[in-house]
Order: sequence, then C-alpha cells, then structure tokens
Amino acid sequence: MVRFIEENTKPVKIETGDKSKTDATLTVKTKVLQDLIINNGGGLINSWVDSMRACSPTHLKSLMKQSSWLTEHPSALDMFDEILNVSEGKKIVMFLDYDGTLSPIVDDPDRAFMSKEMRRTVRKLAKCFPTAIVSGRCREKVYNFVKLTELYYAGSHGMDIKGPEQGSKYEDDKSLLCQPATEFLPMIDEVYQKLVDKTNFTPGANIENNKFCVSVHFRRVDEKNWSDLANQVRSVMKDYPELRLTQGRKVLEIRPIIKWDKGKALEFLLESLGNFFID
Repeated sequence: MVRFIEENTKPVKIETGDKSKTDATLTVKTKVLQDLIINNGGGLINSWVDSMRACSPTHLKSLMKQSSWLTEHPSALDMFDEILNVSEGKKIVMFLDYDGTLSPIVDDPDRAFMSKEMRRTVRKLAKCFPTAIVSGRCREKVYNFVKLTELYYAGSHGMDIKGPEQGSKYEDDKSLLCQPATEFLPMIDEVYQKLVDKTNFTPGANIENNKFCVSVHFRRVDEKNWSDLANQVRSVMKDYPELRLTQGRKVLEIRPIIKWDKGKALEFLLESLGNFFID
C-alpha cells in the first residue's frame, strides 16, 4: 500500500477504550450477542462454519467476481505513471503486509519465511521512503522474519507499533512506541492458554499468541471438524465480553474491543512522521 502525504501536521487521537469500561462493555455485549451467543443449539455455530468456509481458498468468489474486482482495483504496477503524477510534490510512505505480500501463504504460520531477494528489495525501498510493515502477527515475530532494523513495525493488527532501531534516516522515531491495548495483555495470555487446552485434541488446529490478539488457524483442520472447533472457541469467548472475534483467511482472530485497528495504526504512523494523510 502506498500513501501520499503532505508536510502539514494533523493530530491523530488515540482511543484505547480506557476512558469508559461501562460503554466498552455495552458495546462488547452487543457484539457478543451478535457473534457468539448460541441459543440452545447450533444456529450461530452453523453461521460460523459457513463464514469459515467463505474465507477458505477452496470457497473463493467466482472467477467472474474476481475479474470484476480486479477491474475496479487495477494493479499499481499497471498504473505506475499515474501514481507518479499523483505523487508529485508529496512524500511517499510505504505500508506493507507480511503474510501473502512479503512471504507466501503457507500451512504452518511459523514457516512463512521471507526470501533473500524480497529482503533486499524491502531494504532498498526503505532507503528511499519511510517503510512500515503492518500485520496481524506479533510484532516480534514479524521482525524475526524480516530482520531489517530500518523499518517501522506495527504488529497485532496495529496494536503494537515500534519505530526503526537503526539504519533509518528518521532518527527521531527510534524511540517510537505505541501500544494502546496494554491493559488486555493478561487477558490475552489467559485466553491463549485456554484455547490451547480446548483445541488440544482437534487435529490441525494451531493457536498462535500474537501478544495483543490470539489467532486460531484452521488451515490444516479437516472441514468436518470445523463445527467442533467453532464450539471450542465459543466456549472460551463467552467468558470474555471485552474481546471480539474477526476472521481472516482460514484463521479466527480474537482481539480487544477498542477503537483501534490497522487503519488507526497507519494514521498514527503518518502523524508520527509529522504529516497527515491525503486522499
């Protein structure tokens, strides 16, 4: 993702959810009722499984829909001249995902290795523009894959942000750190351990602690066991109304209900560079 920014500064308000736990709990309970509560049966469990199928590579949109999407969202490489024209007079900031962008999608998330060629390319990119990797993964894990100290890293869906350590021309941002969900760390650790115990006998289930969120990978789980896995996740989640469930590609994500996400992380990073985002 490429963002163009101008020189002026526009403050970005960080809302962490600390202000009013009552309001947060009301919001959470509404979300829980919508997403998690099972009324004497498997109604919502079935909808969970349907949703799990929908995000599976074997149940992707039709080729026609994919083609339509590509028409509306053309490749940046095909539009390179237009991008250069739009960027004239502006600074460029690069935001990259990790899985599926800098590394291939793999069955084992611990083996999503970045190629040497890709690492060289990202290093060259960071010499030209401020470059950030924004991922749902734990920031430390992403750094261990990438091993480039000159980048900005935003892990846990943007809830754990750190500036460059060295090798960056943006010296003032070496101490940059933003963690708006720190109060949830004990809860996340507790949920992680409970999910590990609950899913211990579900073949292929992989529970990943991403510091400020927990990922339940079901890429290697037989589809006939998805309903059981959904039940296991639900049985843990029902005791934590301050957490919410979202989905990625063959992964369930459990994270705090706060007004923060990858988009907020992007805005924070732009503001930290002393700029603001221009559409």
